Amino acid sequence: MTEAMHVTCARWLAQGIAFALARISAAHGSTPREQGAMMAISLQETVGTIGGGRLEWDVIARARALLAASPGSPTLEFCEVQEFVLGPALGQCCGGRMTIRIKRANQADVDLLEHAARAAVCAQPTVLIYGAGHVGRALAKALAPLPLLITLIDSREDAMALAASEGVTMHHTQAPVAMAEQAAGGAAHVIMTHSHALDCLIAGAVLERGDFRYLGIIGSRTKRNSFRRAFRDMGLPADRIARVVCPIGGSTVQDKRPEIIAALTAAEIITALFGKKENGG
Repeated sequence: MTEAMHVTCARWLAQGIAFALARISAAHGSTPREQGAMMAISLQETVGTIGGGRLEWDVIARARALLAASPGSPTLEFCEVQEFVLGPALGQCCGGRMTIRIKRANQADVDLLEHAARAAVCAQPTVLIYGAGHVGRALAKALAPLPLLITLIDSREDAMALAASEGVTMHHTQAPVAMAEQAAGGAAHVIMTHSHALDCLIAGAVLERGDFRYLGIIGSRTKRNSFRRAFRDMGLPADRIARVVCPIGGSTVQDKRPEIIAALTAAEIITALFGKKENGG
């Protein structure tokens, strides 16, 4: 459930546009989407997805047929449950099975969508990017479309002016270490300020807490080794120090353009936040 779906559905309802909601009520085996995934379907538009392909095409067609059967009765209810096997009959080879519920939407449905959208936003993981330089701005832009709460932090007004991006909270502060200390638990922290000393202080604050899902620092292997010594001197646990990612973006792609580093780092962050949680993570 996304805010975009709720906004679209609320608009359709206000405009008197009839639409249906298709929801996966059960999913077994290999399926393109999980139980609870949903899409909204009007006679002209759709928003959201239940997995694409022939399956989605057939569901859209069925929903529109149900809507078209009562064009002058926007309050007429219908609800239909269909079973789909993702095999040769659908031109798909996933092999799983899905149960999809198609129903005409009403005000109560839209209210539930609003509640779910708000809950989804509250549950989104937090990403803090310290430093609004070239890579910081590129990373914020790469992450902005994703279901994340992103904050870009910098002490420089000119850098912040260049970094404004939809979906990203801008925080101009002279105390980024305090931001690290006060961040939500389970956050991802990506450190790339204009100062190596400041990078070390911020990283130390995150390591002191220990409740991060990802801690990445831009830099070279030399910087990594230097920071590791500093962290050991601070008395920080070795298992936490070992979780620090530096350089960010891996080492398999030798390309230092900000957009490339940002894309590779975004993949690391997504894996850390949405992958299986490891012990100590």
